[in-house]
Amino acid sequence: MSEVTIEYCVPCGFRDRALDVQEAILNAVEGELEELSLVMGDHGVFTVHVDGETVFDKEDDEFDVDEIARDVRSAV
Repeated sequence: MSEVTIEYCVPCGFRDRALDVQEAILNAVEGELEELSLVMGDHGVFTVHVDGETVFDKEDDEFDVDEIARDVRSAV
């Protein structure tokens, strides 16, 4: 079982984006996860980690909810 963490910037207003990603991930791999957590951050952060490994970072990747869910599924 895997652990997924979504860290998002609160001051930037990324909460809705984080919730959309959370829902997509749960729809894709809920039965294969031990934990999915939202972590509040700042300084423009928006990252998704599976078992400590980064699968999405808004600094490096284009935001696409479906692609993030696919990347998480591949990592799980």
